[in-house]
Amino acid sequence: MSHQLLTIEVTRLDACHVRLRLTGELDYDTAPELIAAAAELHGEQLVTIDLAGVGLCDSSGLSALLVVHRGAGAIRLTGVSVRLQQMLDRTGLTELLAVESTAADDGDNLRAIG
Repeated sequence: MSHQLLTIEVTRLDACHVRLRLTGELDYDTAPELIAAAAELHGEQLVTIDLAGVGLCDSSGLSALLVVHRGAGAIRLTGVSVRLQQMLDRTGLTELLAVESTAADDGDNLRAIG
């Protein structure tokens, strides 16, 4: 089985706002990469995590999002597919994480497992 890697593109949007654009799979094998990338931000006041390019998110991916949330001043999720939104709703994480809704939920191809 071929494992798709996670790539993380870091863009500083202003003095206290950083965007992490993820592409690939956010799972047991790659979740530590997100945690490490976020740790390098040293507690930015706002971190936007763009998940539009994520093809799979499992429970380890959700856990990584929580770790990033705890370490950052605030995080906002964008590019969340319908399936991942359902997973966030079921686990109660929408109560903790700010999720920016998308007008066209065309990212429905995200497979959320856990």
